[in-house]
Amino acid sequence: MQTISATELARNTREILDKVASQGETVSIERNHTLIAQIVPPQRSMTASQALAGLALPMLTLAQATDWLQDSRQDFGDAVRDPWA
Repeated sequence: MQTISATELARNTREILDKVASQGETVSIERNHTLIAQIVPPQRSMTASQALAGLALPMLTLAQATDWLQDSRQDFGDAVRDPWA
């Protein structure tokens, strides 16, 4: 983690933000030797396709998936119920 002064941030904002974005580095900002802020890169996210890419598919056969779906709905009716009643 890099620590810089508020003055350095003001003078080199673009370069510092580029470094945070490209290298994923957190930058601490100090004023008069007191920590006042941190610039933190965003958490990396992934799509559902990316998350499932490493799994060996298909995990269930069509018959198994159909059975699972029926089992999961077994105790539920199709009627819409008022949860406040």
